[in-house]
Amino acid sequence: MQRLVSRILTLFSSNRQLLLQLEHLLGYIPKHLRFYEIALMHRSQLDEVEDNNERLEFLGDAILGAIVAEYLFKRYPYQPEGYLTELRSRIVRRETMNNVALRMGLHKLVQYNKNDRGLSRSHIFGNALEALIGAVYLDQGFIKTRKFILKQILKPYIDIEVMESTDTNYKNKILSWAQRNNNTITFDTMDEKMDGSRKLFTVGIMIDGQLIASGTGYNKKEAGQVAARHALEKLKAEE
Repeated sequence: MQRLVSRILTLFSSNRQLLLQLEHLLGYIPKHLRFYEIALMHRSQLDEVEDNNERLEFLGDAILGAIVAEYLFKRYPYQPEGYLTELRSRIVRRETMNNVALRMGLHKLVQYNKNDRGLSRSHIFGNALEALIGAVYLDQGFIKTRKFILKQILKPYIDIEVMESTDTNYKNKILSWAQRNNNTITFDTMDEKMDGSRKLFTVGIMIDGQLIASGTGYNKKEAGQVAARHALEKLKAEE
């Protein structure tokens, strides 16, 4: 009966296309479309705090971290706290979530200023995914949110075994490379600007005084890791 009512509401909704897209993405028809509209609204498109997705991103980030922590706690009963913390960090990091969001096709739904080319290369789609999790929680409750994260994010898009075995500390890798090749390397903060209520940092990697690559992130550590990954990719391509 509830599904029939949802179908009728979809047919007569003023935003029928978005409801159908969300049904395909989420596996159900939203009850309160407004939560999802806000989750998909980046502040570059609408600056009002109550109408962009920053608050929902905050909520979704906390829920995602808690559910991933529970999942890892049960999956690895004999691993120490440090191991679980590192693995959770790899899963929920913004770069990982951004890749998941792109593979899900979420970038096609996010409303943002497409004239700002830097935005499409940033982590706004991963941020929108976290905001979407916040919207699912407010609309459907904790149990369905947990199911959504486990069944429609972790299972199809996150390879836990590969993530376990992959060293993602790009900064250590680039430092080791520089040491082996007798190069001088520095990480320099090139820019700091506000992105909504948070600071966005740009860190550049200088090798023997020459800028090799740069990266952005919401803290200097994250920006440095992104820059190091870009530098490693460039060095590999030049081999």
